[in-house]
Amino acid sequence: MDLRVLRYFLAVAQAKNITHAAQELLISQPALSKQLADLEAELGTKLFIRGHRQLTLTATGEYLQARATELIDLADKTTANIQTEQLISGQLAIGAGESYGMRRIMTTLSDLTQQYPDVKVRLVSGNADETEAQLAAGVLDFAVIMGDRPFEQYHHLQLPERDRWGIVMRADDPLSQHTNIQPADLKHRPLLVSEQAMKAHRFQSWWGNLGSEIPIIGTFTLTFNAQLFVKNGNAYLLTFDHLIDDTNHNGLVFRPLAPALTEPITVIWKKNTVQSRVAELFIKRLQASF
Repeated sequence: MDLRVLRYFLAVAQAKNITHAAQELLISQPALSKQLADLEAELGTKLFIRGHRQLTLTATGEYLQARATELIDLADKTTANIQTEQLISGQLAIGAGESYGMRRIMTTLSDLTQQYPDVKVRLVSGNADETEAQLAAGVLDFAVIMGDRPFEQYHHLQLPERDRWGIVMRADDPLSQHTNIQPADLKHRPLLVSEQAMKAHRFQSWWGNLGSEIPIIGTFTLTFNAQLFVKNGNAYLLTFDHLIDDTNHNGLVFRPLAPALTEPITVIWKKNTVQSRVAELFIKRLQASF
């Protein structure tokens, strides 16, 4: 496989039609069909299910689409950084979940891009496992991790802020009169919990023996989507502070857990890797903001 053929494959996967993809790529349809056939022969498998009017990716095709997208992004970012290595320019790719600490990072990025207009930013949302995997693959320059994890294999910088766990609920809920939420307050109340935190059994110690009396009705990866569920009055949301709009017109409030439960916020990047000048400058600016 070479990058040119992968770009052809991605164009066809997006267009779902060889004729349309060929027009976008400015090549002939027979030439594009041959490239796809050669790629399938090289891999020894079918990548598309050919319908009357539309192509559909096979399971293998979907896998290749995801990997090819990462490879093309990495190649484009590397090319841009090499071509402009004498300038403060190029692309910064940062992966992160939802966190209050992202405000500091966004402020640093904003200042950087205003001072150096040729700097481009790529923000990728995902949980800690997803962003760490993309960092290891070289797709990301930095990953922002919430929670305690081993970072020995990475350079890392812990932010001064910490994320605080609490409950999001409707403003007219009786629990909203509490200044904080204790485990007993959640007995028999339907709860939505972060998928990653559930997998890590993050709250077992906090709610202790009452865990069996707190019904977990679902998990989520994005707080914005989960809060829409809460607005209907069907559940309570266990999430970080500062992730919802808790002004009066929103109809939701946040109350912290008691005993308090917080998470560190850490920026990590690969060891034994030569960083671009813009990546070096970003981490220096971020550390200076402390």
